[in-house]
Amino acid sequence: MRRIRPRGFWHSRHQGWLFPFEAAQLLKNQFGAHFPIDPALQQWLEAVDHPLPPLPTHANLVAAADLNAPLSDGRQLLRHQRAGVRWLLARRGAVLADEMGLGKTITALAAARSLLRCSDSRLLVVAPVALHQHWQREALSLELAPQLLSWARLPQEPPPAGVVLLVDEAHFAQNIDAKRTQALLRLARHPRMRAVWLLSGTPLKNGRPVQLLPLLMAIGHPLARDRRAYEELFCNGHWRQAGARMVWDCQGASRLEELQRLLRPQLLFRRKADCLDLPPKLRCFRPVLLAASQQKRLDLALQQRLENYRQRATAGLVRSDAETLALLTAMRRLCALQKLPAAISLVQQLRAAGEAVVLFSSFVAPLAQLQRFLGGELLTGQVPLLQRQQRLLRFQAGSSDLLLATYGVGGIGLGLERASQVVLLERPWTPGDAEQAEDRCHRLGSKSTVTSHWLQLGSADALIDALILSKADRIEVVLAGRRRLLQRQPLAKMLNEILQE
Repeated sequence: MRRIRPRGFWHSRHQGWLFPFEAAQLLKNQFGAHFPIDPALQQWLEAVDHPLPPLPTHANLVAAADLNAPLSDGRQLLRHQRAGVRWLLARRGAVLADEMGLGKTITALAAARSLLRCSDSRLLVVAPVALHQHWQREALSLELAPQLLSWARLPQEPPPAGVVLLVDEAHFAQNIDAKRTQALLRLARHPRMRAVWLLSGTPLKNGRPVQLLPLLMAIGHPLARDRRAYEELFCNGHWRQAGARMVWDCQGASRLEELQRLLRPQLLFRRKADCLDLPPKLRCFRPVLLAASQQKRLDLALQQRLENYRQRATAGLVRSDAETLALLTAMRRLCALQKLPAAISLVQQLRAAGEAVVLFSSFVAPLAQLQRFLGGELLTGQVPLLQRQQRLLRFQAGSSDLLLATYGVGGIGLGLERASQVVLLERPWTPGDAEQAEDRCHRLGSKSTVTSHWLQLGSADALIDALILSKADRIEVVLAGRRRLLQRQPLAKMLNEILQE
């Protein structure tokens, strides 16, 4: 078993060996006479033995893309979009990781149209349900009718004939053990796939190379054929003691510049500043100061939360080793509520100056309070999808000048270029989510400088913001290949410093 290549590994939860699909034929030759072969795997092997007819040359595919012809709605592909189409057509598996707002959707659809014109193929698009209308509109401008799939309901088998698979918000599949990731990998690695193109403005949301591994598996990147080797080389993978047992830890990062060099052939990352003549995006850090009485109430509330957590840990209701994370989450929630007066004052100033404002938070409670005081449109996961779309249209049409949204709803795929003022009540854990939120406004169609206001209250916000910036440096090395001196303290050490304060 250990001599089989690509390598597999023993999975204790499944009580069996896991191998990449590329090892299936060798496994069949070695063990097929001794063990039954799963019928679905047998169908895959037969599909490999009877491959699809070859595609035309790259030059013919580019010619079929007809890149200089106007779309049905009168638009023209921009220069960087035409270059993106040519780049995709040269690859059967790729990650289009352009910054948010560069028009990845129309780029991928234009490339897919060329493949459909040159082969008997179907077009599948995996995207969050909230973005299906957007995909339908863009596909209509190219006279395409894709089959739209939600992340929650991925089929086990693709349709007959060849398939071109486009995957929007591909970072949804960054956890290799998640069910939706496994479902995507099963679909993407099917032998009937003509092309698998993943779209994500944040393919490395949290700065951890292990998050890239499922995406590389989906596109058939050579680095992903040996999972353990990838984790050892680029994720600082090692065995460590956890209580009475040893666990495999691959949440670190190592050899990032080498990783960037090896990713470059199948991952395209471009910045807006390099492709578009857009107004700049500015970040404005706004400190929030509390009166002595307010600070005392905040400290008391935090102490009560900490004592309550420790009591529950003693009773065995929660994990005792997660106290650091629980305390930090409590600090973020409490601080978000304490920043509401400052947020109200800032939004009122911006609206008085005639500005449209988008405000983001991780938490629903402060957003609900802000809406009661300021009005505006509220977008959270508790709002039905149809109502969300109606509220978004009212904001974009100018009927409202304030949009209040959670990162999980407002930060995904929406175009909010009407607003040039973004307020982040507090920051999410990952730099990718912060970038996604800001770039909802800073995108193709922006007409003025976008200013992002980061409200900072005390050490908790300073800690989160420092983590975001340090993770962003790591992402910069992997995607852009820019050398950075990466310095980062452990989370527990930083939090202990805050508690001492």
